[in-house]
Amino acid sequence: MRTDDFWTVIDRATADRPGSPDEVAKRAIADLATRDPDEIAAWGRHLDKVMAASGKEDLWAAAYLINGGCSDDGFDNFRGWLIANGREVVARAVREPDSLADLPAVRAAASTGAVFEAEEVLTIAEEAHRQATGSGLPAKDAAPTRPDPAMLWDFDNEDEMQRRLPRLSELFLEPPD
Repeated sequence: MRTDDFWTVIDRATADRPGSPDEVAKRAIADLATRDPDEIAAWGRHLDKVMAASGKEDLWAAAYLINGGCSDDGFDNFRGWLIANGREVVARAVREPDSLADLPAVRAAASTGAVFEAEEVLTIAEEAHRQATGSGLPAKDAAPTRPDPAMLWDFDNEDEMQRRLPRLSELFLEPPD
């Protein structure tokens, strides 16, 4: 499976603007469950590649700001939410995490406190394979998909946040008195 094929599944699942990442996941599962199990597994391997490519420290910091904190699992689930928003959103966020300040949902979250996580997107391949075959995906070696939390810079350091993520900091950090 090529990278374009991976994103085509997400594009079809996001057609007609579904209401939630859960709906995106359900649509993608329905699409993949009709395919050959090897193709489903290949789609899952591409998901792993997207997760590895997006496992950037400053993107984790952006998730921390936007969601009001972010554990390691929370970072994975945040990236699931990004994937449910499509290839362009993911690519731009990986290149420039501060660009997330351009997304209307993120801007609104600054006042509503909405949290962006979509664990269900991360289980698309597993669930599709289960529906297609009655069993889970074959075991695989799991490569790290995020930095070691012990090696991260201090996300509570507001000066560093403002330096690295000025636009998101403007939205989510309290102005100094």
